[in-house]
Amino acid sequence: MTLSVLQRTIALAAVALVAAVAVLALTGGDADDDETGPQQVPVTAGGGGWYTALAGSRGAARDAERTTCARILTGRSLGVSHPVLPCGAKIFISYNGSEVLTEVIDTKLKQPGRQFELTEALAQQLGIEGTQAIQWRFATR
Repeated sequence: MTLSVLQRTIALAAVALVAAVAVLALTGGDADDDETGPQQVPVTAGGGGWYTALAGSRGAARDAERTTCARILTGRSLGVSHPVLPCGAKIFISYNGSEVLTEVIDTKLKQPGRQFELTEALAQQLGIEGTQAIQWRFATR
């Protein structure tokens, strides 16, 4: 066996191992599940399903700024950044009597101490200046 064949074999084994670990992580690694698949548990929150979080503007979009969700931002873009929620997740945000349906457009926060960052246009629409406590909840179908 040549060195290049051995290196390719090791690389393929490493990829297979990473894939197996990812599958176990996503499925919970429990082989005793029944045949109906994993059970879905609804997310609930106090206060009628609303969560409280700190949010602020991410600032004005730079020229052709790309997000981690492969979006190109403009000054009119509406959306939020959140480090855990998946790209495209639809959520309602409520602040000071205003409620807006928006979506996650980025997973990288620019400022520490916040759970959400809003595009500048969305922050202006809601009247948020600086870092404020907002209410949020998942949009349901």
